[in-house]
Amino acid sequence: MMALLEGFGAATGIIGALLLAANIRLSPWAFVIYLLSCAAWIAFGVLTSAPGLVAMQSVFVAANMLGIWRWLVRKPTAQQVPFWVAD
Repeated sequence: MMALLEGFGAATGIIGALLLAANIRLSPWAFVIYLLSCAAWIAFGVLTSAPGLVAMQSVFVAANMLGIWRWLVRKPTAQQVPFWVAD
């Protein structure tokens, strides 16, 4: 179970990072993938008594929720999208 949580948390974190760095239309979905990673790492942290990991991932959950709100729920207007974002 622990190895599964650790592997899933790492894999989804890596996939989310690559998706966000690719700067493509699907990049905002990286925040959703990051949430999956956070959930796995929080579970891992709770099961291994790692409060620092749980605290850090909890803050990341809030940051990812903000990203989901700003980029998926409330679509940015043309003025809010940086010029370097691919069409």
